[in-house]
Amino acid sequence: MENMTLNHLAVIVAALSTFLLGGLWYSPVIFGKAWQKESQLSDEQLKSANMGKVFGLSFIFSLIMAYNLAFFLNDPSVDLKMGALYGFLTGFGWVLMAIGVISMFEQKSWRYILINGGYMTVAFTIMGAIIGAWK
Repeated sequence: MENMTLNHLAVIVAALSTFLLGGLWYSPVIFGKAWQKESQLSDEQLKSANMGKVFGLSFIFSLIMAYNLAFFLNDPSVDLKMGALYGFLTGFGWVLMAIGVISMFEQKSWRYILINGGYMTVAFTIMGAIIGAWK
């Protein structure tokens, strides 16, 4: 721990990357309509959400995830490729599987699991690449 140095700017950019990806992933162009259907959310429910709260808390959660990943990747040997691999393994092996477990008990569809778990897998892969590359 004595040689631990984190690139805080890289962590912030990694956290922000989840918003860029999420904006695309959950847009009507990609998975937005399917996600809305699988989540059983109406247009009215989405419009009435407190988006300031949603985005604010989402950024805090993304920042915590990015810092957590940065602590795991905090080794001089970790580069872009290794960071992306470890990010992928984190997203797929931990997050997607956790979403899967919870979703099974909530009786959600495989489509729901794959949309949300896929997003988190890609998000962690990108975060890992950013953190690994930006020393």
